[in-house]
Amino acid sequence: MPGHPNLSIKGTFDMHSDKTILVTGGAGFLGSHLCDRLIADGHHVICLDNFHTGRRSNIAHLLHHDRFEVVRQDVTDPVRAEVQEIYNLACPASPVHYQADPVRTVQTNVIGAINMLDLARRTGARLFHASTSEVYGDPLVHPQTEDYLGNVNPTGPRACYDEGKRCAETLLSDGRRQHGLRLRMARIFNTYGPRMRPDDGRVVSNFIVQALRGEPLTVYGSGEQTRSFCYVDDLIAGVVALMAAPDDVPQPVNLGNPVEFTMLQLARLVLDLTGSRARLDMRPLPQDDPVQRRPDITRATTHLDWQPAVPLREGLIRTIAHFDSVLGQRPASPLPARSFDFPTLLNGAMPAFAPEGQVI
Repeated sequence: MPGHPNLSIKGTFDMHSDKTILVTGGAGFLGSHLCDRLIADGHHVICLDNFHTGRRSNIAHLLHHDRFEVVRQDVTDPVRAEVQEIYNLACPASPVHYQADPVRTVQTNVIGAINMLDLARRTGARLFHASTSEVYGDPLVHPQTEDYLGNVNPTGPRACYDEGKRCAETLLSDGRRQHGLRLRMARIFNTYGPRMRPDDGRVVSNFIVQALRGEPLTVYGSGEQTRSFCYVDDLIAGVVALMAAPDDVPQPVNLGNPVEFTMLQLARLVLDLTGSRARLDMRPLPQDDPVQRRPDITRATTHLDWQPAVPLREGLIRTIAHFDSVLGQRPASPLPARSFDFPTLLNGAMPAFAPEGQVI
């Protein structure tokens, strides 16, 4: 039923074959890549997304797959599903999107975590929660370990996301202590790759889109502030490894690439790889924007045997090819074998997506 406040997913999958897994935010940048990986690993995937920032094109190639199911539903509405694992990724992750409706961002983080906690308790499922490096704020310790408590502004313009994620961490950590929740929690650092939205406002997508369009690259502050950039395939490998890890692995776990670049270094590399001669447009640094951010991934390498493998240059080449295709309105290359065009679907070829709260 559309808009039902307590959606029950009966599921059309054979529960005896591998795992049935719920991915909230499954049509988003990270979520869609995770769905791909889980399907490739032989699991059945229920993708739950409200399509606020998630894109239908991200999962178009999966819609005909017999082990993939889509539910158009907000994570703030309770869900009853028979699943063995839950990956909670639902929340806008770029400032452009999470600052557009900050109250809703807090609600998504906190109420979504409550709903996934309740579902995990009822089913006994393992729960992976996607937290963020933003919980460290503008860090005074470098690199950041999981034990660092952060340097945060709880009332600033970024707080809806930062503090929403911190509150969700508290809630789920207490759920682990109080109820024995089988929790896996990652603090995800800057991640990039194909399926990022051209309009999401993050630095990698901004630079690439501006360079391909021949527009000035917008650099905030002096350009000497740093980030570390993890290619999406590496990040997803870390997420899956964390979910599979024993229950006694310390939580949370930093996932990111520890190799650090300044914004000016990134801008020059993008200009070089795109062949653009665009200039740099220097602007003031936004409030509470961190000056340095780099993960200490000792916990991940020790307990998960995980570390990133894709160098920034190689990852940018792949990402530039994706954006070049998107901006040129050409089919993405390479295309998944079972991909198809969404306008065709929406014009009656088949029901692409259900009304709010319905399973397709």
